Amino acid sequence: MTSMKDRENAFENKFAHDADMQFKAEARRNKLLGLWAAGLMGKTGDAAADYAKEVIKADFEEAGDEDVYRKVSGDLGALADEATIRTQMATLMAQAKAQVMDEVS
Repeated sequence: MTSMKDRENAFENKFAHDADMQFKAEARRNKLLGLWAAGLMGKTGDAAADYAKEVIKADFEEAGDEDVYRKVSGDLGALADEATIRTQMATLMAQAKAQVMDEVS
């Protein structure tokens, strides 16, 4: 019986860890996306960092990535099309996951 409880606890701990890592990766991706978009808009330094924080906050509006996409797309306007933004989001997500994993190791 203890063995089953141990397995249940291990599964719950792994689930919580994986959810935490996913949250950190998404937040990191949003920061990187914000910095990328800020660069396209000509923002640098504190202005770029502030914009990246706005993108991170935008992710709390609804589940999924659409709120982040709408924020960045609306702010960039003609500076980047949908395919470019979505490709950048995917690329930066892979980069963010790698960074988060490196920090844990």
